[in-house]
Amino acid sequence: MDAILRVTDTLKSFRETRLSALRPPTEFFDFHRISRPADLNQAVSRISYNTRYFSGNYSLIIAVLAVYALLTSPLLIFAVLFLFGGFAAINKFAPDPLQVGDHVVTQKSLYTGLFVIGIPLLWIASPFMTFFWLVGASSVLILSHACIIEPGVESEYANIQEAV
Repeated sequence: MDAILRVTDTLKSFRETRLSALRPPTEFFDFHRISRPADLNQAVSRISYNTRYFSGNYSLIIAVLAVYALLTSPLLIFAVLFLFGGFAAINKFAPDPLQVGDHVVTQKSLYTGLFVIGIPLLWIASPFMTFFWLVGASSVLILSHACIIEPGVESEYANIQEAV
């Protein structure tokens, strides 16, 4: 029950912080603002501004790519569910040692069996490849978008502080 509350609290805080910064699709895909940067300084300036300005949209892109990566790797989903489900089942159903014939099965031996099966299964599912694919794909998409979209007029006033 606590885990469900933590997940809902995390989702609420994510929605309040990142998704509140979502820009409308018409602004995010504004083809009139697409241009090639003149030099590296302008490209870095655009990337710096646009990554802050479109941070909610970029977070959504990363989330969609992560879901896609998981859905296209069913073995990875199975391995992660196997490990987390096994861990939860051992904590819930086997807190005390269990007598099976002449053997005593302890929580420690159950964890050992879970990890002996689960860790190689997770290794075969290649989570590192999935992670690095996610980093690479999202970096290419985000940096290319941030580089080719010209900042709006409001960017000229972003650095000006109000005089009191």
